[in-house]
Amino acid sequence: MRFSIAAALATVDEVDFRSLRDAIEITDSALSKQITLLEDAGYVKVRKGFVGKRARTWLSLSPKGRTALTRHVAALQEIAFGTPPVRDSNR
Repeated sequence: MRFSIAAALATVDEVDFRSLRDAIEITDSALSKQITLLEDAGYVKVRKGFVGKRARTWLSLSPKGRTALTRHVAALQEIAFGTPPVRDSNR
């Protein structure tokens, strides 16, 4: 589930909680729990605010989260296809 969240966040600058929930087809409570774990790891940034009188939560992938996702995808690629991982030029 965390991989799906990170992959969805990698495609946008920022997304609201409800849109992410609907995109990955998960319950509010399950998404909230996973977001907390990802935020604690420093992979996701959470921004809270209001639209009118309604509380809203916006989510984005942090630079650390983007790097972790890239490395994870490279590792999966190596497992699946036997190809060496793509090297991050920023390292």
